[in-house]
Amino acid sequence: MADNDQERTEEPTAKRLSDAREKGQIARSKELGTALVLIGSAIALMIMGQQLAIAIANVMKSAFSLERAEVFDPYLMLHSIGGMLLLLIKPMGWILLIILLAAFAGNTLLGGMAFSWQAAQPKWSRMSPLSGFKRMFGVQALVELAKSIAKVAVIGLVVWWLFKWKFPSMLALSMQTLPGAIANALSLLQWLFLLMVISLLLIAGIDVPFQRWNHLKQLRMTRQEIKDEHKNTEGNPEIKGRIRRLQIEMTNRRMMADVPKADVVITNPTHYSVALKYDAEGSGAPIVLAKGADEVAFKIREIAKHYEVPVLESPAVTRSLYHTTKIGQQIPDGLYVAVAQILAYVFQLEQYRKGRTSRPKQPRADLPIPEELQY
Repeated sequence: MADNDQERTEEPTAKRLSDAREKGQIARSKELGTALVLIGSAIALMIMGQQLAIAIANVMKSAFSLERAEVFDPYLMLHSIGGMLLLLIKPMGWILLIILLAAFAGNTLLGGMAFSWQAAQPKWSRMSPLSGFKRMFGVQALVELAKSIAKVAVIGLVVWWLFKWKFPSMLALSMQTLPGAIANALSLLQWLFLLMVISLLLIAGIDVPFQRWNHLKQLRMTRQEIKDEHKNTEGNPEIKGRIRRLQIEMTNRRMMADVPKADVVITNPTHYSVALKYDAEGSGAPIVLAKGADEVAFKIREIAKHYEVPVLESPAVTRSLYHTTKIGQQIPDGLYVAVAQILAYVFQLEQYRKGRTSRPKQPRADLPIPEELQY
């Protein structure tokens, strides 16, 4: 069992994943990012390629069209550079924006957005030659080597297929006239580039689930780590148990302090005890001041006898009050009649002790209790 507790066989908990994310340890796929950046570049060139070609042509035309007087103007170059940049800024801006969005998507689709100061801090272990040597010849390095070989193989096959497919079209370019031949050649190159980089999605489709699996594998936990995390998160069971016992003891002490204020304590006669007080100034209904079972019940009876609080045996009513009420709560409506007879007897008994009336008759044991309140 000790060996099993030290083996990382358990899936990472939500807290483990959250802590790893704060440290910058998240699943990332370089292949997905590379594929989307290249696809974004191909799409950007297809959308803005024509405008970029026109802008470059205008720049070239402007750069090589000089009057004799302009050659001797020392400020002409600065003005010309500014004008050329204005011609190129719109198409280049859109192309860079599309590539930027593709790069953002490629780096956030797997793992989402995350920034960690801990990951940004320098680590001397990364600068260690020994650590670098281990990384060069480790399992991860072998995986990267396998992916590189796979990329070369896939791209090589795709390029071979594309050239075989489009070879007649390439030969046909030599039969076309300018400038149509240039436009058709650029269009053909754009489509070939797009289809070639789309093939990288095959590598990314394999790399994404592998990176997710490898990330979860690295974060696997031992059974002992899960137990320790549960203790730190939920609290030590021993400490929680002690706190719970202390809370119960404090509640019992407060409850016992109210027993002397009771009008009567009714018992089971041994297992349960309930202290009642008639709330004449408030709701006009009897209130449960204290209740308990076994040792607590005995303590309630002991305190009641010490303070000369009447103790009366009524098993059925006691069990019903114990199971249906809380401390400080009014008794249920269905017990009004039974409890009223008990309180009436107690008040009459008090008058008898003062010599004002004859000794009252004790209530019978089978006082009326509704069926739903019987225990």
